[in-house]
Amino acid sequence: MKNNKVESSELMQLVGFKLGDEEFGVDISKVQEINRIMTITKIPNSQNYIEGVVNLRGRIIPIMNLRSRLGMGKKENDARTKIIVADINGTLVAFIVDEVTEVLRIAQETIEDTPAIATNVEQEFITGIANLDDRLLMLLNLDKVYQPVDTKKLQEVEQTY
Repeated sequence: MKNNKVESSELMQLVGFKLGDEEFGVDISKVQEINRIMTITKIPNSQNYIEGVVNLRGRIIPIMNLRSRLGMGKKENDARTKIIVADINGTLVAFIVDEVTEVLRIAQETIEDTPAIATNVEQEFITGIANLDDRLLMLLNLDKVYQPVDTKKLQEVEQTY
């Protein structure tokens, strides 16, 4: 009984997904739902990683191409493409991913600090790397990935012209 109590307090539950050949995970407590790709309404003059907005049961939410945001280039959507809808500090945001793979429970001790090396993904977005038996899983900080400050900066720049 004691072991189960210790294990459960040290487990982290993640939603795993792929962008290209890379595997990522986000804290499941941030994820509201996972959907198939839907109709996206483009927003003119938005950042290159903002695909636009979607209507999710009457709520208009921004949708971000996670590949573009992480500097991995765009890819055509296909049958495996999914949208992860997450709550970022009270704001619903949708993220396009290549494929949702699984829900994982991993032990905290398998998570290591991000090494100080150059990667394809900006290091500020990665909170750690889970060292699983046969693969590595990068843990993303969605709060950093989606920063409304970017939008405010864009509006300030537009007002100066």
